[in-house]
Amino acid sequence: MDELGQLLHAYVDRIEADLRLWLVEPLTPPTLAEAMNYCVLGGGKRLRPAMVYLAAEAVGNGPPDEMTRRAAVAVEMVHAYSLVHDDLPAMDDDTLRRGQPTAHVKFGEAMAILAGDALLTRAFGVLSATGDNRCPALVAELASAAGSAGMIAGQVADMNLCPVPPGLEGLEMIHSRKTAAMIRASVRMGAICGGAEEAVLAAIGNYGESLGLAFQLIDDMLDATASAEELGKTPGKDARWGKRTHMEVIGPARTRELGRQLTRSAVEATKPLGESAGKLRRLVALLEHRTH
Repeated sequence: MDELGQLLHAYVDRIEADLRLWLVEPLTPPTLAEAMNYCVLGGGKRLRPAMVYLAAEAVGNGPPDEMTRRAAVAVEMVHAYSLVHDDLPAMDDDTLRRGQPTAHVKFGEAMAILAGDALLTRAFGVLSATGDNRCPALVAELASAAGSAGMIAGQVADMNLCPVPPGLEGLEMIHSRKTAAMIRASVRMGAICGGAEEAVLAAIGNYGESLGLAFQLIDDMLDATASAEELGKTPGKDARWGKRTHMEVIGPARTRELGRQLTRSAVEATKPLGESAGKLRRLVALLEHRTH
């Protein structure tokens, strides 16, 4: 297990157990349940739900409670749905995800679409199943990040289905929504669970935004240089689809430098949290040097 895996390992067992607990509602058709389980439980680093825990720990006192657990599960369900839909023939048309056949290859296109729809709606069911007074803020945070001004807007822009500015401005427009919005939401939702005040929420949101953009830069570099075995998905697909990436727009050297700037910004944003944000800062360093 690498260092990133070691950092996340403390949360992964809890996340996996809770996903199995809350993933499928009673009366779900067995074929749909099988597809949902395949899409969610087939591996992955569980980075985003772990970030919910890391942020909750950084701002709160005591162990994570049920609302933190539910927020982490909801984030991972939305992330899994986004991957299922991104891989569809009408979108990125990919056949490999986490080292396994993508959902539409395994179950057919119709079931993949429906499984993604089910995961998205189930995420909000998991969040809202309690009477906790943090639920409205958590639902609003997730809906904003995943919706038509967030992740979906990023996908629309990435597919050139709306006007996109040239150069770095356009790349930031795409990736601040498609990638960074959900990473930002993950840490903000954890901070909400931990009872953070508005100033801390703003700081941790800035952390998530910078980290999310840096994460995408590294993805761009890995897509151009790593193998399918290393990535667990098909490499080089951005170039084949003619998509704009940092590697293509500003080149490898400037991409690496911009990544360093963003990781520094992420670390700087944690200063108001003091020593309690040590794991969040450690995560920045580990993600900067990841190889898959």
